[in-house]
Amino acid sequence: MGAVKGKRMPRAVRERQMMDAAVRTFGQRGYRAASMDEIAELAGVSKPLVYLYLNSKEELFSACIRREARALVEAVRAGVEPGLPADGQLWAGLRAFFTHTAENPDGWAVLHRQARSHGEPFISEVVAMRDEIVAFVTGLIGAAAREAHRDPALVDRDVAGLAQALVGAAESLAGWANDTPGVSAKEAAATLMNFAWAGLENLMHARPWQPPEA
Repeated sequence: MGAVKGKRMPRAVRERQMMDAAVRTFGQRGYRAASMDEIAELAGVSKPLVYLYLNSKEELFSACIRREARALVEAVRAGVEPGLPADGQLWAGLRAFFTHTAENPDGWAVLHRQARSHGEPFISEVVAMRDEIVAFVTGLIGAAAREAHRDPALVDRDVAGLAQALVGAAESLAGWANDTPGVSAKEAAATLMNFAWAGLENLMHARPWQPPEA
């Protein structure tokens, strides 16, 4: 205990240590199995100190979800370079997404598996993150489609369903890639790009697939 007190770390550094330990523990052990004792030990602090910074296990888990969600959204946004062709922007966004989830498997497990399986208030945090990514992808696809159609009136709603499908596929594929040895972020991104781009490109050039007439 004396060694812990003697460190005198700044609050922000101490909080980051605790959050890193919590994300690792929640991601690998699950929310219910994880204990505050285990998190405190991994962070190198006392359990009372964890409770001093974050009042409960539920509050700590919510803070982990918010941090990991914010980091993922920022990574995707930062990965897309304005001015690239539509396929280049989508490719860059997918590479950023899969690179981040591969480099932060515990954070992705917290977002994709743990938070979704324990109901409120946790799932609301994940839904907010997902909505932001879907809106971003909708904007990317919509802007490219308007440019291809040369129709500034083409609304984002026309491609919102595609964005939902693309994000959903990316989420599932990220979980599979992280659980499958040897699958790189680039390979995962290329898999989804090959799956999605042919349809998106046809849509952007007014060649959508149509169901056969009855």
